[in-house]
Amino acid sequence: MSAAETKTTPLIALHDLRKSYGGHDGAPAVEVLRGITLELHAGEFVAIVGSSGSGKSTLMHLLGCLDRPTGGRYLFAGQDVAGMDADALARLRREAFGFVFQGYHLISTESAQENVEMPAIYAGAAPAERAARARGLLTRLGLGDRLGHRPHQLSGGQQQRVSIARALMNGGRIVLADEPTGALDSRSGEEVMALLDEMAAAGHTVILITHDREVAQRARRVIEIRDGCIVSDSGRAPVEVLPEPLPLPSPANTADAADTPRALLSELHEALRAAWRVMWIHRFRTGLTLLGIVIGVASVIVMLAVGTGSQEAVMKQISLFGADKMYVAAIPDSARGRGGKLTLADVDTIRRLPNVRVAMPYIEGFVVARRGNVDHRTEGGGATTDFEQALKWPTARGIFFDESDEQSLAKVAVIGERVQAALFADGTDPVGQRILLDNVPFDVLGVLAAKGAGGGQASEDERVIVPFSTAAARLYGSNHPTWVAVAVHDVDKASETAAEIVEVLAAQRHVRDVQVFNQTESIKARAQTQRTMTVMLGLIAAVSLVVGGIGVMNVMLMTVRERTREIGIRMATGARQRDILRQFLVEAVLVTVTGGVAGVVGGLLVGAALIVWNVPVIFSLTAIAGAFGCAVLTGLVFGFMPARKAAALDPVAALSSE
Repeated sequence: MSAAETKTTPLIALHDLRKSYGGHDGAPAVEVLRGITLELHAGEFVAIVGSSGSGKSTLMHLLGCLDRPTGGRYLFAGQDVAGMDADALARLRREAFGFVFQGYHLISTESAQENVEMPAIYAGAAPAERAARARGLLTRLGLGDRLGHRPHQLSGGQQQRVSIARALMNGGRIVLADEPTGALDSRSGEEVMALLDEMAAAGHTVILITHDREVAQRARRVIEIRDGCIVSDSGRAPVEVLPEPLPLPSPANTADAADTPRALLSELHEALRAAWRVMWIHRFRTGLTLLGIVIGVASVIVMLAVGTGSQEAVMKQISLFGADKMYVAAIPDSARGRGGKLTLADVDTIRRLPNVRVAMPYIEGFVVARRGNVDHRTEGGGATTDFEQALKWPTARGIFFDESDEQSLAKVAVIGERVQAALFADGTDPVGQRILLDNVPFDVLGVLAAKGAGGGQASEDERVIVPFSTAAARLYGSNHPTWVAVAVHDVDKASETAAEIVEVLAAQRHVRDVQVFNQTESIKARAQTQRTMTVMLGLIAAVSLVVGGIGVMNVMLMTVRERTREIGIRMATGARQRDILRQFLVEAVLVTVTGGVAGVVGGLLVGAALIVWNVPVIFSLTAIAGAFGCAVLTGLVFGFMPARKAAALDPVAALSSE
């Protein structure tokens, strides 16, 4: 807009402007402004004077686009502001107006320089640029040595000068000063008025709101307001004495520099910095808030790790006995009341099935093992040389018997660890030693690898294995296998193979008297049970995350209430609703991110301690990332309502809050 256009077109034109409060829910309406008609031109120094309750502060709020009129028209540079949305009004405040309040309205957690920089943050200025300008303004106002001081470390006059510097940060084309000397001593008040005189002389449009007629006389034009109406106006000063006005933004321009990627990143950085400072200042409260998130994240990580570790331990124990195994045994025929017996012919039939890799007959029964004067009752078993392959059970020391031992009915044995511990408690190496099994001498060839309990109460290591032919002839007097161990090629077809075994043996034996114990199905069932338990543990732990999220929401709601005036200050300096929403969302997310990191570290430390205590623990990156992600999501979800509440606050109501 050119200077000529500015001098002929009023900068601000009010036509029958009205403002009422109340009138809702049966409350009577109170009209504060009653048909204000006024024109203000660029470069004027105007004082609006009136007693308390006259409506001058309400008029200032309307002039500064902090509030909307209930009637009449407000034209800024020829455009009706009634057609502007909240963001457009925020942009106008940011680029055209600068506010100087009686109560200074500085953010207590920010330094003098940071308070001054605030309008430039919302205008999208680069960090270096705004920092240099803020330092320059504060130095020019005599506060060059107070840049890092917070408001409580400054005198009233110094705080008001910071407020003036903030009003000038984005150019301060229109300075709205509401009782700028009201809270100051006479000397500080004179210094502030001198600064306003300088701004007016430099081309700023200065609108001074005051009840002090002596202060009002410093202006070039004095307008008196009483009971919501203008009662006198000294009129516009002669054009020739007016300085060249500063250029003004066009309200019709919808482009916003604050929406550029660089500006958004800069604003996000400032939001993070401010959020971290608030967290640090209120660190005890923050710590209590974090506790719920920390416990929640750590619980999810630890419980899922313990659940997964337990599942893996069970599966590993089961896999020791072969995940691809089935066991075939004869069952009693209830009609005849006697048990059926498997035969070696049945074993050969099973071996011929296409999915069967190994079929090993096994004959078992208790025997008494003796060495010297030590007797030990244990499980005896006769197996073929397929034992190691069929049951995945190698020897830990020594060797297993071979085919020649099987053919010659050799009296050789392989013992389990429990038998070794009982018979060779003196530490003698059992390999090569001779023991008696039911008074029959056997030479020990090796010791089986330890397996522990195989799903039942008894330990699998409590046994002695001899060749099948030897067991049949020398120990049990029968070559009928007690059961047959079957290993399959394709575990996915284990169920079909089990059914096939039942059918072919029923056809061969002319009776359906065999049962197949499918280890694969058992493993699947146990795995599913363990997975269900793990999920339940995770869900239980997730409840604490929700509780933590509720704590975050509660604290954020309390924070919004405590910082209502700060929200009003940010809005007055040009923050849009989405800027306020982003500010408080960032704070909520920062709390949960901090809690999430602490929870991950805590969960890992607890898990490490459990590992030291021999508790099976397996950490999952997916679980860790999921728990951390849920913490961040918790901040977004539970922080949104407080943030939205903050963004929806009325600027005037927020500024007037205690």
